Amino acid sequence: MRHVKLVISGVLLGVAGLAQAGGVVPSCYHAKLPSPGLKPETEIFVVIDQTTVFDNALKQSIANNVRPFLTANNAFSIIRFSAYTQGQYTEVLAAGNLDPLIDQDARNDISKPVLAKFDQCTANQPKQASQLAGAALKKAFGGSSASIPKSDVIGSLKDISSRVRQSKASQKVVLVASDMLENSSVTSFYASQVVRTIQPEKELALVEKQGLFGDFAGARVYVIGAGLLADDAKTKAAYRSPQTMQALANFWTQYFQRSHAQLLEFGQPALLNSIK
Repeated sequence: MRHVKLVISGVLLGVAGLAQAGGVVPSCYHAKLPSPGLKPETEIFVVIDQTTVFDNALKQSIANNVRPFLTANNAFSIIRFSAYTQGQYTEVLAAGNLDPLIDQDARNDISKPVLAKFDQCTANQPKQASQLAGAALKKAFGGSSASIPKSDVIGSLKDISSRVRQSKASQKVVLVASDMLENSSVTSFYASQVVRTIQPEKELALVEKQGLFGDFAGARVYVIGAGLLADDAKTKAAYRSPQTMQALANFWTQYFQRSHAQLLEFGQPALLNSIK
């Protein structure tokens, strides 16, 4: 299988030349070659928290994990969120579907010229998808800032879960790129500007009271960037203890369970395994 790369700014994530985010991957089916109407096998949702600033290595990791999903009969969505108070609401930056291939029995009933054009079109789709995804990731990362004072992670994930739930894909994968540190009107994982060791059950009760559990329809969830320190966080007070990180992981594990999803890996900050 030919591998397709993504390029974000100066970081090697792949193919040079970026399409504008928000476009679509043109279908290879047409009036003379109707689509079989299959639902996507897998859709990956890449969710970028603009209050978290990622270094080049983590950007590369995010792109590396997107790339294997840009294949026939899959779909993708690139989504960013921030803090409601900043006017940077949850937004879908790009989304697309890659067509299913034609099985051999059906190919026998289609003319060779039509098949040749179809095969060329589907061979180009991963490149088109990578351009859309790369442009969207570049836009999301370009708007990131550690200076945004609030972060509505919980509320944003509930909003995003509705899109995941509506996906027609047989399998749904969600990659959340965020420090996962809530700081909103619902609750704050900080005290005196320092990350505190939360009590998961107490925080989950607040989430339930506010009706902020989502419904991810059985999605597999991966987190990259949990507890990430900003580049300028050099003070001792910025240290995240193992106890603090364990409590954070416990909270999000239970949050996703109660939001009909399975948190498979909680990257602190990097993932140790490729997403599947």
